[in-house]
Amino acid sequence: MAVSSESRHRELGLTDSEYERIVELLEREPNGVELAMFSLLWSEHCAYKHSRKLLRRLPTEGPRVLMGPGENAGAVDVGAGYAVAFKVESHNHPSAVEPFQGAATGVGGILRDVFALGARPIAVLDSLRFGELESERSRYLLDRVVAGIGHYGNSIGVPTVGGEIYFEAPYEHNCLVNAMCVGLARADRMVRSAAGGVGNLVLLLGASTGRDGIGGASVLASAELAGGAQMRPSVQIGDPFEEKKLMECCLELLDRGLLVALQDLGAAGLTSSSAEMASAGGVGIDLHVDRVPLREADMEPFEIMVSESQERMLAVVQPSRLGDVLATCERWQTGAVAIGEVTDTGRLRVLADDQVVGDAPVAALIDECPLYDLQPEEPSEWLYGNRPSLHPGAEANELLLSLLASPSIASKRWAFERYDSIVQSRTVRRPETADAAVLKLEETGGAIAVAIDGNGRRVACDPYRGAVEAVLECAQNLACVGAEPLGLTNCLNFGNPEKPHVAWQLDHAVQGLADASAALGVAVVGGNVSLYNETDAGPIYPTPVVGLVGELHDPGCAAGIAISEGDAIALVGPFAPSLAGSELAKLRGDLGMGLPGVSIEAVRDAIELVREWVRSGRLTAAHDVSDGGLACALAECAIAGGVGVRADLDSLVELRGGSGESCLFGEGAGGFAVAGPAPELGVLAAQGSKRGVDVLTIGEAGGERLEISAAEAEVSVPLADAEQAWSSLGPP
Repeated sequence: MAVSSESRHRELGLTDSEYERIVELLEREPNGVELAMFSLLWSEHCAYKHSRKLLRRLPTEGPRVLMGPGENAGAVDVGAGYAVAFKVESHNHPSAVEPFQGAATGVGGILRDVFALGARPIAVLDSLRFGELESERSRYLLDRVVAGIGHYGNSIGVPTVGGEIYFEAPYEHNCLVNAMCVGLARADRMVRSAAGGVGNLVLLLGASTGRDGIGGASVLASAELAGGAQMRPSVQIGDPFEEKKLMECCLELLDRGLLVALQDLGAAGLTSSSAEMASAGGVGIDLHVDRVPLREADMEPFEIMVSESQERMLAVVQPSRLGDVLATCERWQTGAVAIGEVTDTGRLRVLADDQVVGDAPVAALIDECPLYDLQPEEPSEWLYGNRPSLHPGAEANELLLSLLASPSIASKRWAFERYDSIVQSRTVRRPETADAAVLKLEETGGAIAVAIDGNGRRVACDPYRGAVEAVLECAQNLACVGAEPLGLTNCLNFGNPEKPHVAWQLDHAVQGLADASAALGVAVVGGNVSLYNETDAGPIYPTPVVGLVGELHDPGCAAGIAISEGDAIALVGPFAPSLAGSELAKLRGDLGMGLPGVSIEAVRDAIELVREWVRSGRLTAAHDVSDGGLACALAECAIAGGVGVRADLDSLVELRGGSGESCLFGEGAGGFAVAGPAPELGVLAAQGSKRGVDVLTIGEAGGERLEISAAEAEVSVPLADAEQAWSSLGPP
C-alpha cells in the first residue's frame, strides 16, 4: 500500500484511498506539482464526486437546447439565428471569508463562463442567503456582498435585473452567494471548450498570475468552512475593468473566427482549464509555466498551475492565426502569450525551462476521480433550531404587517438600487415591478424573461416537495410575464454530503428537480453544485436554487404586479394553502418536517393558462402566491398599484378546507393572483373550467385599505400602513 510518508495529500484534501488510486494511475508517486493538480481536479468543487451520479437523473435534452451540461454554460435557441447562453454558480465560502471580493469575483467568474461561448452577457441575477438581520455579522456580510455585486456588474456594464435575498438563522456562519448570467450569441458562432488540432498553440489571455486564490477550489469549496482571516489569501481579487477589456477582446476574436476553443480559468486555474479542454478534445497539452506572466517573480510551478487569479482565459489558436490574435489583444490592451501547444499524447505535461516538472494522463486527472455513493438516512426530527419572533396572541392585522416587514418578504429596493438594472437598454421589467425580469432582443424581434428562485426553509421541511416547488415557482414567475421556459440551470447548495441526513436531503431534492423539470418539459442545460456549506454550528438549509430562461414574442404584453382601480381579482390554479413550512410558521417558531403535496401536472396546466392570458394582453396584473401567502401577494399587488383591495376568500376555504388564517397566510405551489376587467375574468373562469383549472373570483381593487376576509379571520389595514411595513427594510 503506497501512502505518502509525509501525508501531504491529506493536507490537500485527498483521502488515503484517493492517493493510492493516483499512485496506481501514475504507476509511481506523484511529485508536488502533480499532487497539487490532482488535489484540485479531484476536489468536490471540480469533480462533483458526491453528486455526479445524482445529476444523471436530470433531463438535459430538448428541441431548443444547443449546448447542455459539460460546456462553460448552457445555451438555447431563441430564433433568428441567435442563442441565449446562461448559467448559475456559487461563490459561497469565498464570500463568507471576504464578502466584497468573494461576491465580486463570483460575478466575474459567471460572466466569463458565458462569454467563453461567444455570448455577450446581457444580464445578471443573484440569489443570496444570510443569517438573521439582528446579527452584526449578517449585516456586514449583506452590505459587502451587495457592494461587491454592484461594483463588478456596474463597472463592466452588465445590468443586474433580478434576484432574491433571504434571511434565515442557518445561514449565519455560511452565507450563500449564487450568481446567474445570461448572454446573447449568434448560434453559428458559438465555440466549445474542446481543444483540438495537434500543433495548435495554447494562449493565456488577460491578467497576470499571482498567488491570490491559490487553493480556492479545494480549501474553500470542498470542505466545511472554518478559519477566517487566515483563509483570506484563498479569495481571488477581481478587477472588472480588466475583465471588460478581456471580454470585448474575446468576443471579437470569436466573432472573427480566430479561436479554435476558449475556456475560462476559474476553479483550479490553469490546471482545470487545460485538463478539461484536453479531455473534451481527446488530446494532450504541454504547458510551459516559465512563459506565464507573473505578478510575483518567485512563484513555484505548482503555484502557477493552481492559482485562481481572475480575469484570465485559455485559448487554442492555429499557428497561422497567431499574429492576428496578438494584434487584436494588443488593440484591446489585453495580455496574450503562447504558453503551450496541443499534443497527441493524451497527457498534461507541465514544463519549466524545458524541464518536465509535472506529467499526468488527462484521463486520470478528469475521468478517474472516484465517485461516491451517498448513504442517505432520513432524519427523525427537525434539525434546525427556530425561535419565535411573534407573540402568541397576534391577530390577523398584526400578522399581515409582520409578514410584510419580515426581511425575507420586505422590499429589497435599497439593495437593487445599488445595481444598474437598465444599462444596455434591454430591460423592459425592472426588479419588483414584475415576477420575472424581461429583456427585449431586438436581434430576434422578441424578448426573454429570466427568474431565479429557491426557498431553503421549505426544502428543509421536505427536500423532495420543496425542490419541486422551487422549479414550479420559477416557472410561475415566467408565466406571470407571458414567457414559456426554454431551459433551466440550478445551483445545489447543501451541507456535508458525507453525513447521512445531508445525503438524504441532496438525494430527494435532486429527484424533485428532475421530476418537476421533466413534467414541465424543461431541459436542465447546466448548473453548479456547492457542498460542504457547513460549520461547527451546523449545516445551512438545503438550498437548491433554480434559474429559468423563457421566451415571449411581445415584451409589451409582459404583465406586472400592479393592479388598477376597478380591476376584478381572481385566484388561479390548484393552490392549497398550508401553514407548514411557511414564513408565518417561522415567525411563530413552529417549523418541522413535512409539506403538503402538489400535482405538478395541475400546476403546469395553470401555468399554461395564465401564460396564454398574459400574452393576450387581457390581464392587468399577474403575481404568483409565494412567501407570506395570498394576503401578502394581494398586498404586494396593491402597494405596486397604489390602490386598495377588497377580497373574500370564503370560496377558497370551501374549496380547499383549512382555517381562514391558513387561507390568508398559508403557502404552497400553484397559485396565481391575477387582475383585469371583470368580464374578462369571467371568460378566464369559463376557460379554466373547460381545462380543469380552478379560477376563483375573490375581490376587486379599490379604496385605500386592504380588506381581506376568510372564514373566521379578517384583515383590515390602511394601504399606507402595509406599504410602510413592506418598505421598512433599509441598508444594514
